[in-house]
Amino acid sequence: MKTNPAEPPRPIRRIVLTGGIATGKSYVLERFSSLGFPTVDADQLAHSAIAPTGPAWQQIRERFGTEVFDEHGIVDRRKLGTLVFASDGARAALNKIVHPHVRVAISEWFTDLDRLRSHCFGIVAIPLYFESSNAAPFDRIIVTACRSDTQLARVRMRGLSLHEARQRIDAQLPTDQKVRHADYAIWTDGRRADTDRRVQAISKELSAFSTT
Repeated sequence: MKTNPAEPPRPIRRIVLTGGIATGKSYVLERFSSLGFPTVDADQLAHSAIAPTGPAWQQIRERFGTEVFDEHGIVDRRKLGTLVFASDGARAALNKIVHPHVRVAISEWFTDLDRLRSHCFGIVAIPLYFESSNAAPFDRIIVTACRSDTQLARVRMRGLSLHEARQRIDAQLPTDQKVRHADYAIWTDGRRADTDRRVQAISKELSAFSTT
């Protein structure tokens, strides 16, 4: 379809990649990146926000105290995670502190892509996209998924006890609900080659969608 030269260029299509803990988001995001598409990880943006020079560092110190920091003033994510996954109130407080900074960073990232005009879409990985009450609208939603037993085993492999692993899984929306609300689902139980082919197929569909 031809566009009117007088019309302003269409903003880059915004794609969100989400899914439960240990369902393969990081691998899938890396595969999209390897195909040349711009990607960003909200978890990494959150880590930057809580770093000693980050905008959320002081608020976390005031809300959760010095016990969740190491001797260098860096947030001990294991200690903080144990605290917030044991308390809905603590988890909500942490999200209220960190999420606004992450949303600003994501918005700025897409603004930069709009300015560059070098790609037709960008993908941001947001683990808690469906769980957020202030989730921004996206043009398409991709969900990573796997069987519940696979997910539990993967979380346990991160050094967590069975109780801790179930806490983290139960704190998120069930996978089947996320899949129902997605435009695309990528099941990661099988071989990585199968996941790679699924990513390639979706990337072609997104490219076609983003240029029409």
